[in-house]
Amino acid sequence: MTTVLRAHAEDQFADELEILAKDDDRPRPPGWKLSPWAVTTYVMGDGEAVTPKYIGPRRIVEVAVATLATDRALLLLGVPGTAKTWLSEHLAAAISGDSTLLVQGTAGTAEEAVRYGWNYARLLAEGPSREAITPSPVMRAMAEGRIARVEELTRMPSDVQDALITVLSEKTLPIPELNEEVQAARGFNVIATANDRDRGVNELSSALRRRFNTVVLPVPATAEEEVDIVSRRVEQLGRSLELPETLTGLAEIRRVVTVFRELRAGVTEDGRTKVKSPSGTLSTAEAISVLTNGIALAAHFGDGVLRPSDVAAGIVGAVVQDPVSDRVVWREYLETVVREREDWRDFYRACRDAD
Repeated sequence: MTTVLRAHAEDQFADELEILAKDDDRPRPPGWKLSPWAVTTYVMGDGEAVTPKYIGPRRIVEVAVATLATDRALLLLGVPGTAKTWLSEHLAAAISGDSTLLVQGTAGTAEEAVRYGWNYARLLAEGPSREAITPSPVMRAMAEGRIARVEELTRMPSDVQDALITVLSEKTLPIPELNEEVQAARGFNVIATANDRDRGVNELSSALRRRFNTVVLPVPATAEEEVDIVSRRVEQLGRSLELPETLTGLAEIRRVVTVFRELRAGVTEDGRTKVKSPSGTLSTAEAISVLTNGIALAAHFGDGVLRPSDVAAGIVGAVVQDPVSDRVVWREYLETVVREREDWRDFYRACRDAD
């Protein structure tokens, strides 16, 4: 039997969803698998059988879930690495039991991805009919009363974005070729994500923005919170990728997180030294990637213990996006900050060797 590389949230956490559904006696909006309270518990965890999926302010999740319980769509806005996609997937899994009705926004996304396309073989053979239509994920979500997810909304062309306006305001999807429409079943809604850094790509029209309630996802407030997020996700990824057991010390995780936070903020943690920020975002997601790659190096090419040399190349690759300006920023940070820390000498040498 083939094992999938990454299971959908509703499959990976099916046991937790089943536990919550069994004990959930609170009111459920039409079409929902769980009550809003149980959805929030699934996302935030209960300290026992239900693991936390999102680490951050509980109120943010409550506002997002309350929005989806109304007829307003939800827009998750934030800088890269603030778990927008991760949160949207888990919200859809808990509410609809299906997180797969996804439109991935890119510069090349066509209107058919939001509305519908045609099976041209049937169209030519039989003419326009419902059977000849290829439904989009949004169309399927409307017909089945589920949550549709739209990723990177601001990367989609403006005319494709505006195809959502009728869907969100009238809860219908016209099919002019058949003089028909698809009406949304109860339980239908849309979760969209957008990147703060990409507002200038295809900024949302005021008409479309009014159809959304916007929830801004913040970067982790403290280093401890970010270390917790990174540790959990690295452990989960290691299990799903079946990486060999590696002794992952918190010291290396904390170093990577500290480097990213200081370069992001432009100042060291103690507030004494200002540093230049590179052109990249240095998000939490990138820290997770650096550490996961480091674990693979330690497991397959090292002694099974995560060491500075295992993460150094990943950090340099994440920081130095522009080979000219970012390399100057990185070397200055190494010499003025990292080199001066007594317990970071091995980390400094590894980074110098990797540069």
